[in-house]
Amino acid sequence: MRHKGLIGLLIAVAALGVALLLSVHVLARGIQGAESFERAAESPAFGAVWAINTLVMLAFALFIGQVGREAWRVLLTVASALLIGGLILLVISPQRAGDAYAALLSGPLSRLNRWATWIDDAISLTLVALAITLVFKAKLFSLGAEGQIFLGALASGLVALFIDGLPPALHVSLAVGAGALVGTLWGLIPGVLRAYLGANELVATLMLNPLAALFYGLILERIRLPQSGAMASALFPESALLPRLIPATRVTSAVLWAALAALAVWWLMQRTPFGYALRTLGANAAFARYGGIRLERAIVGAMALSGLLGGLAGTYLALGIYQRLPLAVSSGLTFEGIVAALLARNNPLAVPAMALLYSYLRVGAPIMQNDAAVSLEIVRVIQAIIILLFTAEGLLRFWQRRTAWKRS
Repeated sequence: MRHKGLIGLLIAVAALGVALLLSVHVLARGIQGAESFERAAESPAFGAVWAINTLVMLAFALFIGQVGREAWRVLLTVASALLIGGLILLVISPQRAGDAYAALLSGPLSRLNRWATWIDDAISLTLVALAITLVFKAKLFSLGAEGQIFLGALASGLVALFIDGLPPALHVSLAVGAGALVGTLWGLIPGVLRAYLGANELVATLMLNPLAALFYGLILERIRLPQSGAMASALFPESALLPRLIPATRVTSAVLWAALAALAVWWLMQRTPFGYALRTLGANAAFARYGGIRLERAIVGAMALSGLLGGLAGTYLALGIYQRLPLAVSSGLTFEGIVAALLARNNPLAVPAMALLYSYLRVGAPIMQNDAAVSLEIVRVIQAIIILLFTAEGLLRFWQRRTAWKRS
């Protein structure tokens, strides 16, 4: 027991040290001069950058602690995908392969604005991955987060645009609450259809997503700026925007959303009767019903809470990233969330680290294209290889269990 406590303390201290070095490095890259590292440590943004990097490092430490030996399999899977992608890139463009991979792997840390883009992307991906983890635990399969993102952004955006005269704290709270509520209600629909009518939740969510996107576009058409060529609303007032933590970036207080959401989902699933019902439903639905668990309530609750997180993701994109309602709020973010959830082994506490890892590749792709003139589609190849390797691992486990059952 003492050894575990000592190891945990050493990991925490190491995380703080790495966060300190990373913060100075990120800030120093934007400062010219021989004393750039000293000046970076004196920057007004240093405290916020260091605090966020500390959360990043602790997220990876928590991932290793939660997943255990499986962490090495996950990291090996990602490393293998990067290696295979590198070999493909070497065949396609041997002259630029080295520069391209250097830009991909170091680009998100090369400037403060690129680092901020990485953190921003990881926040939205964390919320979506947590929404998917909830339904995965109950052995459900929902792609409804895409529609929930659209409607959550729409609800919060309408509150931001058309409710005036409120103090900032109240205005933001009302907009965030509206987005979360609409996402929850939209998640209830496939949950009720699955629980009480036996409808397939995958089909239901896939059919509801276009409806949400079309409704979003219909409302946006009526509130767009008439003199603007782009399909987008007016900018939100300052009172409705999420508070920024670092000047000149879009890093907002939503960083805390991701951390608190991961803790809340973990507590819900591990420390509450509802979480026990979800886990039992996912393990064996017949046993859960025999044990007195109301499966319908568990299914509806899982889909509704997943919708709440999806709505929060849309709210964050609207109030924190775009600061208006654009036409394309989300472009396949749900599918990226599925990969992050798989990498995290459906462990809520491991989701932030895997969202950060996956977002690192997503942000590094356009940097690679700009700095090395290599198509960002190579990152799509890497993403596809990660999914294939996870699928192959699942098939291998199935074959091993089947072989052991035949021998017995």
